[in-house]
Amino acid sequence: MNIASMLKEVPHPGEFIRDELEDRGWAQRDLAYILGLKEQAINPIMSGKRGISPDMAQALSKAFGITAEYFLNLQKAYELSMARDADPAIERRATLQSVYPIREMIKRNWFEDTTDISLLEAQVMRFFGTNSLDQVPGLTHNAKKSGNYSETTHLQWAWLFRVKHIASETVVPAYSEKKLRSAIGDFERLMVDPEDIRHVPRILSEAGVRFVVVETLPKADIDGVCFWLDNRSPVIGMTCRHNRIDNYWFVLRHEIEHLLNKDGQGKQLDTNIVDVDINPGSIGLPDEEMIANRAASQFCADQGALDSFIIRKYPYMRESDTLRLARRLQRHPGIIVGQLQYKMAAQYGVNKYAWLAKHKVKFRHFLDGATTMDGWGTPVPVSL
Repeated sequence: MNIASMLKEVPHPGEFIRDELEDRGWAQRDLAYILGLKEQAINPIMSGKRGISPDMAQALSKAFGITAEYFLNLQKAYELSMARDADPAIERRATLQSVYPIREMIKRNWFEDTTDISLLEAQVMRFFGTNSLDQVPGLTHNAKKSGNYSETTHLQWAWLFRVKHIASETVVPAYSEKKLRSAIGDFERLMVDPEDIRHVPRILSEAGVRFVVVETLPKADIDGVCFWLDNRSPVIGMTCRHNRIDNYWFVLRHEIEHLLNKDGQGKQLDTNIVDVDINPGSIGLPDEEMIANRAASQFCADQGALDSFIIRKYPYMRESDTLRLARRLQRHPGIIVGQLQYKMAAQYGVNKYAWLAKHKVKFRHFLDGATTMDGWGTPVPVSL
């Protein structure tokens, strides 16, 4: 007999009280006398029309020498047995929400809200390209993210697949590694004026690279990603969650280095993934991450010049000196400040991330209209 059937057969606590009275040879009026109540006061309990309150449970406990919890548990078991069966969809929705950010994905219009649980599950499987909720495929990628780098969370998987869906419907010319390498030189000329960031998506597109910006999901803690739709279709995705000019250029150049090195190529859908931090100060990273870090750091600012500056100026690095260094290196001051902050943390263990932070200007609004941006109240229509 299953638990549900057993619950349905639970009698009202009044029956237990009648059995107890019979065993003791007491009449109902005897119990009323013992409790100091009128017989009419306990009639509803004995007939199953009224439940046992905590006060009555305490009184019965004294009368019968049985714990009050015993009577309260009888009442709870009876009430549970009388409750209507819960909608089976509740458990299925709970299972989905415990694994995937369903509510947030609906809020972002990644799929439609529905009370039909089968339709909801079908949308989730279609989103992840699987025929079973227990077999969601992985997506081989290199990602810049925070937290535990040994695994990718389901929040991050959801974000990654959204980037993949949008990138799959983005039309660009054939990929050219030669053009992408040439684009790096073009980018260096855009690193003084933040507004010039708007040219980056076009230049990447001309090289055959799909560039997609998708707002991060809450607590997903991911900044950027690169992967291949196939061996000729590279993708770079960004969240812009750190809306700072130094972070933008570092993440972008890091992902480009992965593409140039063909990291992850040929393993588009795989559970063997690589997702590690690209903080220049990180240690113990795979070789491909260290290579990408070095390329991104050197791209943001000549590292020899920064080392020389720190040796000469630290710890008395004035704002005017830093601005002159930025002009000499032909970089926006915010990029130089960000690189110096990283170096001071790595070399001296000093947290100076508030130092000259005003120069690390925001950039995301310059991308609006220049590339595909999903989120911030505006979803991108995709066909799944």
